[in-house]
Amino acid sequence: MVQSAPVEQGMVVMNKQNKLKTFSFKQFSLTTGNCGMPVSTDSVILGAWSRKPSSLNPAIPPQILDIGTGTGILALMCAQRFSEAEITAIDIDSEAIQSATMNFQQSPWQARIQIKHQDVLTCQTSHKFDAIICNPPYFNSGQTASVSSRATARHTIDLSHQQLLQVCHTLLTSSGKASFILPVNEGELFIQTALNCGWSLSRYCAVQPTIHKPCHRLLMEFSPAPVSSCEKTTLIIRDNQHYSDDFVLLTKDFYLKM
Repeated sequence: MVQSAPVEQGMVVMNKQNKLKTFSFKQFSLTTGNCGMPVSTDSVILGAWSRKPSSLNPAIPPQILDIGTGTGILALMCAQRFSEAEITAIDIDSEAIQSATMNFQQSPWQARIQIKHQDVLTCQTSHKFDAIICNPPYFNSGQTASVSSRATARHTIDLSHQQLLQVCHTLLTSSGKASFILPVNEGELFIQTALNCGWSLSRYCAVQPTIHKPCHRLLMEFSPAPVSSCEKTTLIIRDNQHYSDDFVLLTKDFYLKM
């Protein structure tokens, strides 16, 4: 049975026998399994907005770290967009690792994606990364979900924003960039925490559902090095009941009907 997807213009198919959902995009599909936060528009926007990484050593492919990979959507989007990059995807949740592993194996880019069942706070690697991408736990307070995997994905129970920023600082190259998305209130606190931790805000995009509704998400890119200025933009998702030209341009390589 085909149902409407919770992501814009995605196709979601429900397998009645095992209750797994499959989201189809133009060049890959995602089976959700029991991930805490399987697929969202936020992830698609972040994956499409993140900037192409460059390696400090031209002889070595750019290295990207996807923290909290979930279904693997951000790792797969990076693999599609950046044909030379090598991606490491990590997650603390075993159910997410199972789903992401299956999704990577069924994609055209499995040779360039490495997955690790690992806590980012204890992550050990032989190299630093040229880019980090993360759709982090959103909420610092409030009621947590009853399902532990969903609670971990949504709340900063096991990974505070300050801890995340500090560990990212150690894992990124001096010229690298780290990209995140958060709701507005959490995002503003995240920016202040990042600045206090020695980061520079290099890009910032305020996302609005429509021109008549206030910003509800912040896309943020940080640099460990000082930047001369911050690139600030606005993205409006819908315009007069249709997707805006900017949203279509951003996501057309992924959504089926764009």
